Order: sequence, then structure tokens, then C-alpha cells
Amino acid sequence: MSLATASLRRLTNTEQGNNIFKNTLSKVTSAMLLPIIGISIFLFFWSLAASSIDTSLGTFPGPKAVVTQFSALYSEHVAEREKADAFYDRQVKRNEAKLAKNPDYDAKIRAYTGKETFFDQIITSLITVTCGFLLAAVIAIPLGIWMGLSKRLNSALNPMIQIFKPVSPLAWLPLVTMVVSALYISDDPLVSKSFLTSLITVSLCSLWPMVINTAIGVSSIDSDLLNVSKVLRLPTFTHIKKIVLPASIPMIFTGMRLSFGVAWMVLIAAEMLAQNPGLGKFVWDEFQNGSSDSLARIMSAVIVIGFIGFLLDQIMLQLQRKVSWDKSSANV
Repeated sequence: MSLATASLRRLTNTEQGNNIFKNTLSKVTSAMLLPIIGISIFLFFWSLAASSIDTSLGTFPGPKAVVTQFSALYSEHVAEREKADAFYDRQVKRNEAKLAKNPDYDAKIRAYTGKETFFDQIITSLITVTCGFLLAAVIAIPLGIWMGLSKRLNSALNPMIQIFKPVSPLAWLPLVTMVVSALYISDDPLVSKSFLTSLITVSLCSLWPMVINTAIGVSSIDSDLLNVSKVLRLPTFTHIKKIVLPASIPMIFTGMRLSFGVAWMVLIAAEMLAQNPGLGKFVWDEFQNGSSDSLARIMSAVIVIGFIGFLLDQIMLQLQRKVSWDKSSANV
């Protein structure tokens, strides 16, 4: 009887081990192998299609041409940084020599005015979209909470939100440009007008998903939670802090993720027209340049734009998982 029991246990342990191995293998396959297969298929069809498309600037760039341009863009970045370092070194040596002759000499360091590289423009775009998104969030989340708590305010503002929500950034941009040019007048501006124009345009277009989702999240809070707040007679601020915000966080973050994606898409169009030195301007300049490498460089920028958009969404997703009580809302 003991031998049979031992054999049964060994068999059960073996089956459990096999099941664990199969589950692990399935997860690894889903997480790594399937995406690799999907990307490989995409690259194959991209290469196949690119070789058969002829444009006025030559053959449409395939993966190999794009990789070559990534290497070229990095080399240009390194060369430009070396020029900048040499420029500052010359100023330091010149100032040291003048200070040695005249201790009262007012030494100054002039900023390097060389062209921004592709990687500099990536940083500029990230700064612009982050500032625009944060400005939108500061406005949209409190407004959405207020609308969710007040049916009258919701009824008053909802028509305007629905009207302005589908407006293209290309329509907002001329208006924003004129307003910034009229109001932002300074001999020593803190930021450039093009940066401010892009930032405000991004904020205007990314405002609405956050407002709508926040208002829906607040208005759909469980009635039991609202009754608890009424029984305890919580002050308005405490009610919002203890009841409203925790309960509506999943919907708020859903709106924030949607808004960040919209903000990143809008930014590229805004930079093209406002000529803010970011990825949008890079794409426009390469299109205007019309060299034999322009298409490959534009395609490189397209891939970078898509990859950064994916990373931004994943960052918001991880942040949502950290602060949300509803983990199922942060699975996609």
C-alpha cells in the first residue's frame, strides 16, 4: 500500500512539474517568440514591398537602408558634440588667457549655436510633449472631477467638450500661433515661441480624453461608497480625497493614457508647422531637403516616433498598475 502511495505521489509530482513547465513555456512563447515572429514577418514584407516602389528620390527605403541611416545619424550626433566641446574649450582657454593679463576681465561663455542633431530633437520632443501633457492634466483632472460631481456643470460643459474634441491640431495651430505672438513679447524669453506654440497645441488636443474619462469615472462611483461618505458627513475635500479619487483612478488613468498617445501624435504635426526643433521639424526638413537619403531618414524618424509612443504608453501603464486598486484595468 505504501509503495502504491509513493508511486502515486511521484506520478502526481511529475505531472505537476510538467504542467508548470508547459505553463512557463507558454508564457515565454507568448511574451517573446510570438512578437519576434510578428516583427520578422513585418520586416520581410517591408523589404519585399520597398524594393518594388520607385519614387522621385529613388527606391523606397527598406530595413537595411533605415539601419544604415540610424548609424549615420548617430555619427552626426557624435561629430556635433565634438564640435560643441571644442567650441567651449576654445572659449575657456581664451578667457583664461585674458584673465591672466587682466584679472578684472569679465569672462563670458557663449552658447553653442550649431544645428540640433536627431538625438537632440528627440529630447526636445519629449520635453515638449511631457510639458504639454502635464499642463493638460493639471486642467483636465480637476475639471473632470468637478463635472463628475455636478450634473449641472456636466450638462453645461459637455456640449462644448464634444464640439472641441474632434478639432484637428492643424486647425488649432494658426490660432495658437497668433495668440502666442501677440501676448508672448519679451526681449529675453525664457522659452522660444515655437516651443510654447507646440506645447499649447498639444495641451489643447490632449485635454479632452482626460476630462471625459475622469468625469465618467467620478459619476459612476458605487452608490454604497457615496452613502458611506454621507453618513460620515465628510467635508468636500475629504470626500474627494478619500472616496472620489481612489474609486475613479482606473478611469482617470485610462484617460491619461489616451491623452498621452494623442499628445504624442499631435506634437509631430505641431512641430512640423511651428518649426519647433523636434522630431516633427526633422521629418519636415528632410522632406524639403529631397536628397537620396531623405526617405530613409524620414523612415528612421517614423520608427523612432512609433517606438517612443509605445514606451510612453508602457510607462503610463506601469504607473497605473502602481496606484490603481483595480489591477485588471491595467492589463492592456
